[in-house]
Amino acid sequence: MKWYDTEIRVRYQETDQMGVVYHANYLVWFEVARTELVRALGVDYRKLEKMGLYLPVVDVSCQYKLSAKYDDEIIVRSRIAEYSSLRLTMEYEVIRKEDGKLLATGKTKHVWLDQEYRPVRLDRFASEIDQVLRTQMNTEN
Repeated sequence: MKWYDTEIRVRYQETDQMGVVYHANYLVWFEVARTELVRALGVDYRKLEKMGLYLPVVDVSCQYKLSAKYDDEIIVRSRIAEYSSLRLTMEYEVIRKEDGKLLATGKTKHVWLDQEYRPVRLDRFASEIDQVLRTQMNTEN
């Protein structure tokens, strides 16, 4: 799937006493980018939840390369790396806009759940959303 870019400016409260971004904030940025990617596909989390469909994170990883600092403009790139009707894996890259340096990479793994928190097959529960995601998996950057 092609990458989707979300621009973020590092806010003061996202930094620690050393003046660099606190490590957990990268996970927040992953979530922001993931939400924007899903919205760009014509689906949003609010719609999913109204349908009784949840997509929780079940695994996350982040590899830190370089530090982001207060007021840096960053680009969080996101894409669906793996998809099935039961689960999906997202990949992320955090890039400093000014110099194009790669600051971090990461992944999140998700499963589709119903309101009872039981696994569901998206192709049976919401076939139109399943089709949108399958179509996107076949597009390249």
